[in-house]
Amino acid sequence: MRRLSPISIPYPIHIQSIWPNWNNKSPANGQCGPATRRVEVARVKCLPFHLWLFLSFPFSATDSSRHEMLEARLEQANILKKLVDSIKDLVQDCNFDCNDSGIALQAMDNSHVALVSMMLKAEGFSPYRCDRNIPLGVNLASLTKVLRAAQNEDILTLKAQDAPDVLNLVFESSENDRISEYDLKLMDIDQEHLGIPDTEYAASITMPAAEFRRICTDLAAMSESVSIEASKDGIKFACNGDIGNGSVVLRSHTNVDKPELNVDIELTDPVSLTFSLKYLVNFCKASSLSNTVKLCLSSEVPLLVEYNLSGSSYLRFYLAPKIGDEE
Repeated sequence: MRRLSPISIPYPIHIQSIWPNWNNKSPANGQCGPATRRVEVARVKCLPFHLWLFLSFPFSATDSSRHEMLEARLEQANILKKLVDSIKDLVQDCNFDCNDSGIALQAMDNSHVALVSMMLKAEGFSPYRCDRNIPLGVNLASLTKVLRAAQNEDILTLKAQDAPDVLNLVFESSENDRISEYDLKLMDIDQEHLGIPDTEYAASITMPAAEFRRICTDLAAMSESVSIEASKDGIKFACNGDIGNGSVVLRSHTNVDKPELNVDIELTDPVSLTFSLKYLVNFCKASSLSNTVKLCLSSEVPLLVEYNLSGSSYLRFYLAPKIGDEE
């Protein structure tokens, strides 16, 4: 059995306290002769039994019975940085639910007006391993601070043990040998997981993410609310504010050379709903993750704003419509 060197044992007794004159050559001061050595060795052999166990069995500061249950490696740390930045103003604390399919997140804002649903599929990581379902309770503001230490092109590896207290993040530079490692303290978050029903929407609009962001930002300068109306003539974004009113109309459009600029409208029934622009502008922070965004509307159900990511992953926002006096 491997024995640890006494030097590496964090025990508050120093060797000098056992042999105070070991380095003193003067016989008057108790130079250690053969007889003295035998006495001192005998004293060591009489150490309490629990100390011998302490010396004989290897140990580490981390319980060796706990091993890594999660390891997920992203080729670009920028992906997680953008994801967290897109949702941190809506949700403060949330669980990252890890299983063999990937890493999922579902949480509502404090007002229960908006819901965010994220799924990072296992195929988007290389490698990805999760031995059992693990919830990682994270404060997103704290996670943002840690992620700032990563360069956009760094390789990011997430690690967690069984029943973890911390989330381990490793940043590896793609340009040199720099490796940074951080442990983020986890939280115990009791969060209700909502079952989102499958919905047949009356209208589905796929459009450039940058265009949607521009529309929401421009109209938010004039009003707090926007009316989104889908009809056979196209999709209309309109607002009325104290300083005036404005509107933007988009019609179906196909660009063969630049398909990311296409506007595709699927309509089964005309629909018109009003939503808070503050939330929509927040959702638009995810436009850096995808070239396109999909809007799905139906009467009396939340608006779906969906950004598809690589590897079948996605980021979805749901927003309740304004009704009656709220408009």
